[in-house]
Amino acid sequence: MEHTHTSLRRGWTTGSCATAAAKAAWAALCGQGFPDPVTITLPAGQSVAFALAAHGLGPDGAWAEVVKDAGDDPDVTHGAHVRVDVRRGASGSGVVFRAGPGVGTVTLPGLPIPPGEPAINPVPRRMIRTALTGADGHEPDAEVIISIAGGEEMARHTLNGRLGIVGGLSILGTTGIVVPFSCAAWIDSIHRGVDVARALGLPHVAGCTGDVSERATRALYDLPEEAMLEMGDFAGGLLKYLRRHPVARVTIGGGVAKMTKLAQGFLDLHSRRGQADMGRLAALAQGIGAPDALTGAIARAHSVAAAFALAAEAGHPLGPAVARGAWQTAGDVLAGTPCALDVLLFDRAGTLVARHGPHPVTG
Repeated sequence: MEHTHTSLRRGWTTGSCATAAAKAAWAALCGQGFPDPVTITLPAGQSVAFALAAHGLGPDGAWAEVVKDAGDDPDVTHGAHVRVDVRRGASGSGVVFRAGPGVGTVTLPGLPIPPGEPAINPVPRRMIRTALTGADGHEPDAEVIISIAGGEEMARHTLNGRLGIVGGLSILGTTGIVVPFSCAAWIDSIHRGVDVARALGLPHVAGCTGDVSERATRALYDLPEEAMLEMGDFAGGLLKYLRRHPVARVTIGGGVAKMTKLAQGFLDLHSRRGQADMGRLAALAQGIGAPDALTGAIARAHSVAAAFALAAEAGHPLGPAVARGAWQTAGDVLAGTPCALDVLLFDRAGTLVARHGPHPVTG
């Protein structure tokens, strides 16, 4: 059953949780006690209240903790304990951010936060500064340390390592709200991967649909890890960003089913966005000289992989034509850029089935 945004419960970003915890801890440090629930303002102006899971006050600072609720989104950080310690900073320092246990540090250029800084993105930083600023509009001198229990292990299931964020999670959020199944965080990670590759001066990047195609593509071209972009189903998200932020060479790699969808004009390759059209695949086979019996069998095939197997056995392999079609779809998105583009098709074992390119993108 396909999920819809209207039937699913929204959640809160790690940035929103950290803002609430920071505001509560700062209020206590200023002698106002711990507000519980604590109300913060999201970037669009909405007010949201958060319950505190725990808090404490010591001679040198205060801390508060909020448990992240990601709503109905399958977010790896759902249920994470986001803790913020605050203490007074040196006069004139303003709000200074530190990475506590479970929060990563940026090590590569190209991200919105420079190397050496804690991986706390600009919008959460702005939200926290606003939450700590008093009615007089004066930003306080405060040190804000954000921690996430178990964050380093959670980060192993994210794209942080590839982006050069080490030691834990990123504190993310642009709206403060998690929209279930929006996949915005994944697409944002793809974009940040492009930014890192460009900042490192890499001439060749590759976006692949899964682990098998990624390993095979990386081995084929001996690419560094920073050149590999975990595109998944979001071919459009990658290609449209590369159109605005081009590199010299782009490789798109994937299994036969996903690449057939790309060849048929799909830029979102997820199954919920539709299946490959077997009739069109049969017509493609006819165009390369397949007899009627084979094209009929392809049209009735239960999967793209089965159709590829039928065509290969009959001596009319579909791979080259599908690779050419996928190249055309991707090339149309990249038209007008200085990119050279190639498309790779792999079977389930990672064996190269077909390749088209690299050729310059024109148009």
